[in-house]
Amino acid sequence: MIITRILTTIVMISVLFISGCSGLLPTIKQTTKSPWQSFEEAKKAFDKIVPGETTTEELKLLGFDPFETPNVKLVTYLDIQKHFIPNESVKLQDLPKGVRHCLESQAACQGYEVTPTMRRKKRYGNVMLDLLNFRRKTVISGWGFDALIVLEKELVVYKLWGGEPNVLEYEDKKNPLGPLQEVGKIFTITN
Repeated sequence: MIITRILTTIVMISVLFISGCSGLLPTIKQTTKSPWQSFEEAKKAFDKIVPGETTTEELKLLGFDPFETPNVKLVTYLDIQKHFIPNESVKLQDLPKGVRHCLESQAACQGYEVTPTMRRKKRYGNVMLDLLNFRRKTVISGWGFDALIVLEKELVVYKLWGGEPNVLEYEDKKNPLGPLQEVGKIFTITN
């Protein structure tokens, strides 16, 4: 009777690990805090910005405030200059009028860099192979929105956006030595 219970338990555990119950594997959600829950929400708020009309007060109402909204970076005119003039082949006169005017005013020119993101990493596949570090499969999904808002004094003079509306990546990491694969790092001597 005891032997039957032990054998039943061993069989159940074996079936569990062989079946590859990926629900037992870790899931990671990496989010850059922002008022927007999706790429579409961030884009809709950004679309309400009108160069030559939108003020910093109106930007605050839309969620673009470096002092209140996490992950909205305040940049100087020097940062904007590096963005638009990355090398000597690009001249000031080549830039859009609003950016050119802003850069000429120097200290009155500033900008906001906005980079809300959301990434989910979920491991899937065979639990036993994953736990023993022989093979780890991961799917990465999410979105990322990037925007640059250029301001002269209190007025938006230029805006630019981009990003990744739909991220979907697969990672398949194989380690022939399993748990011993990383042993070499333990013995590495650093100066």
